[in-house]
Amino acid sequence: MADFLTTTLGIALLVMAQSLLVIAFVMISLLFLVYGDRKIWAAVQMRRGPNVVGIFGILQSVADALKYVVKEIVIPAGADRTVFMLAPMTSFVLAILAWAVIPFNDTWVLADINVAILFVFAVSSLEVYGVIMGGWASNSKYPFLGSLRSAAQMISYEVSIGLVIIGVIISTGSMNFGDIVRAQDGSYGLFSWYWLPHLPMVFLFFISALAETNRPPFDLPEAESELVAGFMVEYSSTPYLLFMAGEYIAIFLMCALTSLLFFGGWLSPIPGLPDGALWMVAKMAFFFFLFAMVKAIVPRYRYDQLMRLGWKVFLPFSLVWVVLVSFFAHFGAFGGAYARWAVGG
Repeated sequence: MADFLTTTLGIALLVMAQSLLVIAFVMISLLFLVYGDRKIWAAVQMRRGPNVVGIFGILQSVADALKYVVKEIVIPAGADRTVFMLAPMTSFVLAILAWAVIPFNDTWVLADINVAILFVFAVSSLEVYGVIMGGWASNSKYPFLGSLRSAAQMISYEVSIGLVIIGVIISTGSMNFGDIVRAQDGSYGLFSWYWLPHLPMVFLFFISALAETNRPPFDLPEAESELVAGFMVEYSSTPYLLFMAGEYIAIFLMCALTSLLFFGGWLSPIPGLPDGALWMVAKMAFFFFLFAMVKAIVPRYRYDQLMRLGWKVFLPFSLVWVVLVSFFAHFGAFGGAYARWAVGG
């Protein structure tokens, strides 16, 4: 068996099996994310939420998915049918693709590449095309306006997210997620993680992630009172399901990035406790809980407030932070907290 796995066919089958395992984890997590999202909103609003299908309503997400799958796909008259159908597939596939470089434990990663951060950036940047394609191909002014707003929003906050991550790259000396996590492995447990030296950027990254994924209070492309349902207004059945799945997968990816970049990934918060993938999953679940709580309690921004925050507050702040981190790292300030190249590089 070991000899077979070293052959071309064996390697291909092994990579395929690993890919299916990652996809299965993401898709199964998706069902629980939607369920948890709805339960958290319900608890904040003092109502029960899903509670009929399955024990405690846990199979409600499965029932909703089946409902979308069996419904008829309606394509508007005058729409570009090819682009109309490609748009949700593009959003979904690209959202899944980014998980190829996300490690769940030391060496537990599908593609352990040295430029993993650039790969995630490239894939997430391409996701905007799915939104634009969906809005344009619908042949309606409302989804087109929604897609333009969404594209401008995603591009604006990608800049801030990129500058925040540059600070982490400077501290680590590597763009590999495994190296970034290992650079946070210290004798002080959670106080060795990057959230402490990069504390201002943790909040900026989290808020930018909300805007990047069109989550409240930045869900302007889906503002019901203005654009009905944004770029997805003409979609129904399975194509709509793919858009929503891609959105939730992107949110979960942001939770994973937050964990890896600032909170030690699979590292244990308490020295002496074993590290492992369970810590990584627990941290991702916690950050998704914060995503859900923000949606439940924070009112929606106006679009001009959204863009002003991104370009006039977050962009200058993150630029200044990159300069400060470069200065701290070069001169070894704060006991080398900003320069961990011996571990990360």
